[in-house]
Amino acid sequence: MVISDESKYDLASPPDDGVYVNGLFLEGCRWDDRKEALEESLPKVLFTPMKCIWIMPTKMDLIDNGHSYKCPVYKTARRAGTLSTTGHSTNFVLYLYLPIQKKHHIRHWVKRGVAMLTALSD
Repeated sequence: MVISDESKYDLASPPDDGVYVNGLFLEGCRWDDRKEALEESLPKVLFTPMKCIWIMPTKMDLIDNGHSYKCPVYKTARRAGTLSTTGHSTNFVLYLYLPIQKKHHIRHWVKRGVAMLTALSD
């Protein structure tokens, strides 16, 4: 869950269940707080900070990703690494489902190469 209104949560202490993830960057788009969904990047802006995300453990059959983009998270912007036995790059971290507006299809964000990064290059 993306935390749009951070004032409602005490992010200084851990949640009762799950983990807060902060410090990620979006590439190829930006997060719109008002729409609570991905939005086009602003002109000449390559990377934007992502809002805090609350990852909560849940049974798989109770998860409804709705109209969302399966966003890959990488360690660096290079996105390349050695292929591991799982078939993913060693630079790959995980997928996070991010809400998108109904007017956009998932392919819209795939074509833009949208991804999240844990760190930016110097």
